[in-house]
Amino acid sequence: MTATRIDGKAFAATVRAKVATHVSHLKETHDLTPGLAVVLVGEDPASQVYVRSKGKQTVEVGMHSVEHKLDADTPEADLLALVETLNQDPAIHGILVQLPLPDHVNADKVINAIDPAKDVDGFHISNVGLLGTGQKSMVPCTPLGCLMMLRDHHGSLSGLNAVVLGRSNIVGKPMAQLLLGDSCTVTIAHSRTKDLPEVVRGADIVVAAVGRPQMVPGDWIKPGATVIDVGINRIEKPEGGTRLVGDCDFDSCAEVAGAITPVPGGVGPMTIACLLANTLTACCRAHGLPEPEGLTA
Repeated sequence: MTATRIDGKAFAATVRAKVATHVSHLKETHDLTPGLAVVLVGEDPASQVYVRSKGKQTVEVGMHSVEHKLDADTPEADLLALVETLNQDPAIHGILVQLPLPDHVNADKVINAIDPAKDVDGFHISNVGLLGTGQKSMVPCTPLGCLMMLRDHHGSLSGLNAVVLGRSNIVGKPMAQLLLGDSCTVTIAHSRTKDLPEVVRGADIVVAAVGRPQMVPGDWIKPGATVIDVGINRIEKPEGGTRLVGDCDFDSCAEVAGAITPVPGGVGPMTIACLLANTLTACCRAHGLPEPEGLTA
């Protein structure tokens, strides 16, 4: 068996095209342009690349894009003041404060200062609580992207056994909540899980989000299972240099799985696409307009 390759890059392009169509419709019928503000504190190279990509894609789908770049030593109070200004700005529908933040800034305090309705990262404690109780919320982008790909591949997820490897607040926990919402039977596994390989072998869906390169081998995978690899790890190549790999050993897993996301080119591109979808959703909710179909949880 050779697994179907789930092309996240192509799927993300489809999502962005849907977003662009909805944005165009909002402009034509309501004279309304969704706005996204991204705040970057410091000069972390990976964050800078990510923020540039977000800004570029925001403009490409027709949205209003605002970037605030602050020095690494910016006082926490100044950052909180900026967040409050963006909360009050009617042209801004989504606010994202790029993580990680410098050590002197309390990230939880900053995230929870964002208006929950504009929290397009889905990290605010109010959105976490709403998601956990099955209510309408802003959903974290990476889990939302995983859910979209799973729905597209399977149709209905009802009754499937899902194992989420990892219990982070950013991916593992919200992913489990979303799968429960689609009527999966969900197990959250982690470093303390007893007989982890056997737990994973019982899964129709495996979502790997542990941050350990190639941790999951093919003999952990149930034949025909769908594997969503969230991990992005850089490892050294024998001939020199580095390459990106996921949390799963792609080659051995692809021999057993029914479908699998590659790294790179799988989950990664979906994260920014879902950020744009969340900004569109936030704009529609703010103005009492119908939410875009197929772009929410």
